[in-house]
Amino acid sequence: MPIATPEQYGRMLDAAQAGDYAYPAINVTSLTTINAALKAFADNKSDGIIQVSTGGGQFASGLSVNDAAKGAIVLAEAAHRLAAEYDVFVALHTDHCQPGKVDGFLRPLIAETARRREAGQPNLFQSHMLDASELPLKENLELSVELLKLCAANEIILEVEAGVVGGEEDGVDHSDQPAEKLYTTTEDMLEVYETLNGHGRFLFAATFGNVHGSYKPGAVKLRPDILKLGQDAVIAKHGKEAEFDLVFHGGSGTPLEEIRETLAYGVVKMNIDTDTQYAFTRPIVDHIMKNYDGVLKIDGEIGVKKAYDPRSYLKKGEAGVAERLGQACEELRSTGKSIA
Repeated sequence: MPIATPEQYGRMLDAAQAGDYAYPAINVTSLTTINAALKAFADNKSDGIIQVSTGGGQFASGLSVNDAAKGAIVLAEAAHRLAAEYDVFVALHTDHCQPGKVDGFLRPLIAETARRREAGQPNLFQSHMLDASELPLKENLELSVELLKLCAANEIILEVEAGVVGGEEDGVDHSDQPAEKLYTTTEDMLEVYETLNGHGRFLFAATFGNVHGSYKPGAVKLRPDILKLGQDAVIAKHGKEAEFDLVFHGGSGTPLEEIRETLAYGVVKMNIDTDTQYAFTRPIVDHIMKNYDGVLKIDGEIGVKKAYDPRSYLKKGEAGVAERLGQACEELRSTGKSIA
């Protein structure tokens, strides 16, 4: 299938909301990780979301170019071509973009979709994330409204965040944030809805103690009930149609029972990055350690070309990511539910 159209993406999210399941949203950085994601979604008959961060875009553009927007465009264009070979719907999304990166990342990507639409081509991305959680809520929402209007004009969904996701990701470190910042209040959730409603479709990353990265059991104190309290308050005041499409950030390493609990409260998208990074690296390290004398030219020997050919171990990394992402489909109950 081609990458999902805006209408198909909307139906994907509606189906997840109605069915109490969510889509894994995997960060990609290369053709190898894109292929791993597509394989996992197709193997599990699950629709899904492929996303690019600013750091992922920089990496994909190469050491000399080092341009986040340029690299994101390259990855998205590759995903458009490759996804056409599979029988599930996949949407393309960009991950955390802080206010200081909006002009160099989000606006150029929205402009690229606008250019494509004028030429009769499909949207490059189906959704983008603005992470203005570093700002006071009023300023956060002012910028959110501005970008939501711009996105809506191009049939793009905007993801917004209120509250802070802890830990570190892509060079943005929130590990020093006070604990109360990690939990979005019911009042904030009401303000988000009442400010953004009517300007376009949006996803909402409300925080409930979630943290980027991987931690030992007990280190992260999740409170999924915060999502329920906020949803209940918004629905009680504005009706069932006001229910948020929620996003779960920092999903790597979360116990299954807590993942499943969030699905009942309106989570339709869960980001997975740390676990899939490890799933990529682990088999590559295994390959290198088992083939040490072949990967390296030891004591004047010539090594083994088949062992140090990058394809020999990158294929194993691709398989590792596909397997871990398949697990995420099962955990989020999206397996076998493609609307394609």
